[in-house]
Parts: sequence; C-alpha cells; structure tokens
Amino acid sequence: MIDLHTHSLFSDGELVPAEHLRRVEVLDYQAIAITDHADSSNLDWIIPRIVKVAADLNRHSKTQLIPGIELTHVPPEMFAELVTEARELGAKVVVGHGETVTEPVKPGTNRAALLAGVDILAHPGFISKEDAELAAERGIFLELSGRKGHSITNGHVAKMAEAAGAMLCVDADAHGPGDFLTAEMAKTVALGAGLSMEAYITLRKNMAAFVDRINS
Repeated sequence: MIDLHTHSLFSDGELVPAEHLRRVEVLDYQAIAITDHADSSNLDWIIPRIVKVAADLNRHSKTQLIPGIELTHVPPEMFAELVTEARELGAKVVVGHGETVTEPVKPGTNRAALLAGVDILAHPGFISKEDAELAAERGIFLELSGRKGHSITNGHVAKMAEAAGAMLCVDADAHGPGDFLTAEMAKTVALGAGLSMEAYITLRKNMAAFVDRINS
C-alpha cells in the first residue's frame, strides 16, 4: 500500500509526522508522502521540516516517509517557479491542488500544474481531454481521491485518464487518523471510479515504480 498525498499538522492535518507514520505502519504501508498545503508564504518552512523528520523516522520504520508538498490555490502563473523551488528544497513528491468541484480553484490551475511538471494532479475535477492527454505525455499521475467531496468526480477522471492513456493513483488526502485508506478501501475507490481489476493492478504497479524511481 502506497499513498502519495496526505497532510500533517504542518498544514491542516491533525497528527505530528511520527504518529502519522506509525498509523500507516500498522496498516502495512510500503510508503507514504506527507504533502502539506503550501504557497509562497510557507513553502520554505514546511519542506525542510518534513525532509528532516523523514530522515529521522525512516531509520526506525518499515514504512518509508516521503517528503513532499501540495501547492494549493496558488495562481496558475506561479506554478512553475514554486515547483522548481519545492524540488530545490528537497520535496520528492510535488502535488498540484487541482480544480476540485468542491472549492473555488482558479480555472487554468490543472493545466498550469501539468505544464510546471508536478508529480500528481490531485482531485482534478472535470479535467479536460486535452489536459488528460498532457498528463499522459508528461507521465504525471491523475488522482482518484478517497476524500469526501473531492471524490465526486473520480469517475470522470478515470474515464479521461483511460481515454488519454494517463496514469492514475489512489490517495486518501488524509488529514486525520480516520482518513487513512486500508488496501481494501483503496481498491474500492478505484473500482468505484470504474476501473477494472486489471487497471487497478497497473495503477498500484505504477505507484510502486514511482517510489522506486524517486529513491534511486
């Protein structure tokens, strides 16, 4: 089990990273990324702390903690510079907060995040065919969300990804201890979005390959 989009108390989550990691270690996770919400005001504060605590905790846990960030409600024009800064600060997973239908995300955010080279476009709402094709071209994951509200358009995202040949991931977008997905629930999210079992197995393999790549 791998999850590439979760939040700690460094943004709007509930847990310190140590408890966050322990909660999923007992669920037999292989890896989890902490990707707290950020813009230009706090990017340089959050990422170094996640990098440090990941280095500390990974010496003692069978589950790998991956330092990341979620660029959230930033103007589309700022995505490129913030993705570059995030990577320079040590983020191994950069998530773009996509155009979810439950929040007033600025139109054009999906495309800006994809053009900037995020790793994951989270809850991209009614993503266009053209943007799904761009995600496929650039090897960027489109997210099927396990979070209430954001999950409303999972079926549309899965359909667009399949048509474009884009990779999918399933993430909890967890903010508290009750949000983490079990392996069975992650499968339910994927199948509920319309994926076949074969497509879900491919999804899991692609997520594992991504983790292997960022560790190499």
